[in-house]
Amino acid sequence: MIKRWASWAVKIALTVGALWYLQQKVDLGAAWDVGKTMSPLMFVVAFLLQLVQVLICAGRWRLVLRALGAEMPYLQACELFCIGNFFGQILPGAVGGDAVRMWKAHRAGLSLTASVNSVALERVVTVFGLLLLVAASQPLLLNRLEGNFPIWVFPGLTAAGLAGILVLCLLDRSPPSLQHWRLIRGLAQVASDSRRLFFRPAKILPTLIVTVFGHINLALVVYVLAIGLNIDVSVTDCLVLVPPVVLVATLPISMAGWGPREMAMITAFGFIGVSKEHATALSVLFGAVSILISLPGGVFWLLNKRQADGVEIES
Repeated sequence: MIKRWASWAVKIALTVGALWYLQQKVDLGAAWDVGKTMSPLMFVVAFLLQLVQVLICAGRWRLVLRALGAEMPYLQACELFCIGNFFGQILPGAVGGDAVRMWKAHRAGLSLTASVNSVALERVVTVFGLLLLVAASQPLLLNRLEGNFPIWVFPGLTAAGLAGILVLCLLDRSPPSLQHWRLIRGLAQVASDSRRLFFRPAKILPTLIVTVFGHINLALVVYVLAIGLNIDVSVTDCLVLVPPVVLVATLPISMAGWGPREMAMITAFGFIGVSKEHATALSVLFGAVSILISLPGGVFWLLNKRQADGVEIES
């Protein structure tokens, strides 16, 4: 309990600190005025694209589950992903939402190992696909960047991601004398499941394709919002700049990404000349759309809880 409250306190402090720093660097009144110019039609289109994102993410999770030898109906995967997404908005970072999804998947009939490892590996694939997209599309934006940009950063991160996946797949190469420990046995299962996903082209290639498509879709969400705010950016700009912002937002260091996401958006879009006020308004609206799309997950959670309570009463 002490560790849990300490974790919450640190993440709340980081969120507040980031927002305070943002308030010192950005004219929030001007950012509010920019946000009020948002086209309602473009906001609705962005919301619909976020709805498509849920369908993509649920499909990606099912592909990982199949690679591990587990199955889940598509609609159920959508429902559980929505529930996890809801808790990801109200708990620090994305980890809280992932933990809820693991628990609900186990309650839905998956083994504990499949529930935990599928969600964890889906998160690994998501981040790796993000790095691949950024590294591949980065050259398209180099002629738009203002100032010196370290072009080695994203290819370097991609190489580090590959190394991390390799380490993940070799976690069971521990001495026999340690294999009686429960933690070591758990890591061995993670390594085995990792190889079943990453070492089989027929499994990993479709999963990566769906993953990259999901990141492109998120970039389109930001692009549509930028159009609604009359910000002069191209689709290519968003394809390159949005994934790193999303990566920062998903790190479990803040409350639902608020604060770090805005700072990352200002930094990223500042490379192509977007003002801090416009970037802040864009980031806040992106966060608002993410909150709205997560609300059905709360409804699904309440309905599931009511059904579970009803079963307990009948029994």
